[in-house]
Amino acid sequence: MGNPKAFLEIHRQEAGYRPIHDRIHDFGEVEQTLCTRERKLQASRCMDCGVPFCHWACPLGNKAPEWNDALYRGEWELAYRLLNATNPFPEFTGRICPALCEKACVLNLFNHEPTTNRENEAAITEAAFREGYITVAHPERNGKRVAVIGAGPAGLAAANDLNLMGYSVTVFEKNEAAGGLLRYGIPNFKLNKTLIDRRLRLLEAEGIEFKYGVEFSGESGIDELSDFNAIVIATGTPTARDLRAPGRELKGVHFALELLSQQNRVLAGMEFSKDERITAKGKDVLVIGGGDTGSDCIGTAHRQGCKSVTQIEIMPKPVEGPVDPQNPWPNWPRTLKTTSSHEEGCTRRWNINTLEFLGKDGKLTGVKVQEIDWEPNPNGGRPIMVEKGEPEIIKAELCLLAMGFLKPEHPQYPENVFVCGDAANGASLVVRALASGRQTAQKVNQFLSK
Repeated sequence: MGNPKAFLEIHRQEAGYRPIHDRIHDFGEVEQTLCTRERKLQASRCMDCGVPFCHWACPLGNKAPEWNDALYRGEWELAYRLLNATNPFPEFTGRICPALCEKACVLNLFNHEPTTNRENEAAITEAAFREGYITVAHPERNGKRVAVIGAGPAGLAAANDLNLMGYSVTVFEKNEAAGGLLRYGIPNFKLNKTLIDRRLRLLEAEGIEFKYGVEFSGESGIDELSDFNAIVIATGTPTARDLRAPGRELKGVHFALELLSQQNRVLAGMEFSKDERITAKGKDVLVIGGGDTGSDCIGTAHRQGCKSVTQIEIMPKPVEGPVDPQNPWPNWPRTLKTTSSHEEGCTRRWNINTLEFLGKDGKLTGVKVQEIDWEPNPNGGRPIMVEKGEPEIIKAELCLLAMGFLKPEHPQYPENVFVCGDAANGASLVVRALASGRQTAQKVNQFLSK
């Protein structure tokens, strides 16, 4: 700990975003970076606490105090080695992780100015790639083969660890490229896809084989992989939660990922016909769902040239401010989150229930909604929804359903089949998927080492 008083003398400084008038015209990453001097100063704020809650809060167990101290001292390679010891792909989490560690940081309790761990993580990793600290590993093979189904965060993490242990790993992916939601769900303005390609080139050079356009289903699909010693299923949560309201079939009502994945494919050079293309250009857009996926739809709609965006959420408005009395430190505070996409322009409403999709000539023209309240359930359990006021119509030519995903159900697999990530636990964070992939790799190794 180089400067024990830094947290008293230096305030938290975030890199911030590109100006709104500039960034909404392209899909380039919105987040900026600090210069080396300022980044080292931010790292110096880490107090190396007696009880580092950041370790506890991070699903990967990232040791932020250790690599922050190395960063402050200018030992960038050491910082990356410490970071990469727990996190296989810090270039991803350094951009899109909600930073559970920062909300658990003691400085967050002290003055609500936690250490900028997420941004530090990204800076360390970019320096490591730029300076050549990241090199191709050549693991000694142990003669055993493992199949990984799904090339999302969990599958890639499991494949990476198993490959480095010496297993010959083949990754099967149903899409045309690897990355899962990193590539097809998260917009380029949050995560540039060249970063995924850069990491994939390294994984391929280290011996991992990728096969695209291959999809397996159920036990019959598993039987096709009988020549592998173990199988890891990391297929995520492919089924989005639907809204079966009247008018759902109208043209203009889509799942959020239909828009997001298509836009990412367009940016990658894929072409779609006019009838296939989902676009917000010149339209009033309604996003149903108040989470991160809904936020991504807002930012995408702006860049496509929408007329307006409204986001509605059926649950009450979260607490404003840094503290959540119902979920105190060091737990994650469920407070109001305003993203870069929200800052670009959006009407946000809470306690709104969707009643009906309205249209003309088969095309969406509006959505009938109802303001509601939530009352305590006298029998306990989920609160009771009650109507408030009269229904109203929100004008919309494009409605995007961003209400989460359904947890998959799996049959009973043979003992050499392991399920990880969202496929096992339901939709969650990328950092949790990475942690699950790493844990599953350890389970596979223990099983095959018997």
